Amino acid sequence: MMRTSGNVTASKGSFKAPAFSRKKYADLLAKTVPAVIANDEEYDRMEAVFNGLIDKGEEYLSPEETRLFALLANLLEEYEERTLPALKTASPAEALRFLMEENELKQVDLEDVFGSQSAVSRALNGSRRIGIDRAKRLAKRFKVSAELFF
Repeated sequence: MMRTSGNVTASKGSFKAPAFSRKKYADLLAKTVPAVIANDEEYDRMEAVFNGLIDKGEEYLSPEETRLFALLANLLEEYEERTLPALKTASPAEALRFLMEENELKQVDLEDVFGSQSAVSRALNGSRRIGIDRAKRLAKRFKVSAELFF
């Protein structure tokens, strides 16, 4: 370690990321038992593990957890693509309606994004375009691409 202006910095080559351990990864796999997801119950189980890794924080994941995270992301995404309607071809209003239904939300639940229930209603019936700022807030809330709302 070197000190520069009172700050501690790592010298070149002194920091080494932990090495990947096949044994630790095998233990994680045995505990998690990831597989192609066949139903909603399995999806919920995999999503709970995935969310636990998210909650831990990317910078705190071990190399083995990082690899498990990527595997679970792929399995969850594949199941969603197989079972959920094609949101990419849906209109912004249809996509919003679908996401609200899936998350059991009412118009009042999106007032913080749109400003009022009437604005939510206009977006849902397609009479009001969803602007860029609102699309970004919706994307963050539903963990989807903002492009879905354009």
